[in-house]
Amino acid sequence: MHIHGSCHCGNIRFQLLWLPEPAEIPARACTCSFCRKHGGVWTACPGGELAVSFQDPAHHARYTFGTGTADFHVCTRCGAVPVVTSQIEGRTYAVVNVNAFDGIDPALLRPSSVSFDGEDPAARLARRQRNWIGRVTFTGGDAQATPAAHGASSDAG
Repeated sequence: MHIHGSCHCGNIRFQLLWLPEPAEIPARACTCSFCRKHGGVWTACPGGELAVSFQDPAHHARYTFGTGTADFHVCTRCGAVPVVTSQIEGRTYAVVNVNAFDGIDPALLRPSSVSFDGEDPAARLARRQRNWIGRVTFTGGDAQATPAAHGASSDAG
């Protein structure tokens, strides 16, 4: 199944190839303050492929906080956060925000609440390697070269 999504203004877009075809899509609402305030409800398909593109890379920023192990890709034009990435052993892993999906039947989503409080960085990275999308490409700008803004909250994803 191909899932398309974007930030509100369309500057940050993604296409997720979900393999195999999902009977349901987990939609994990992180309980950290950043995700709660930005509507972050995340999903990933470990066997899938994610392509992220930027219409105008000048309106893309990364926000990194807490443990510094995840980059929240923020559109500086509309403020939406459709994608989060993590660099692990030279490879990019990602999750996408189900609230950024275009045209997906909401009945397919299986919501749950998650908390990563108390998870140490090594366990966090191991979980991401197992559960996040491991085939990620970027076009229209180098997402890894965009400067990151840093905050003081804990890193939830």
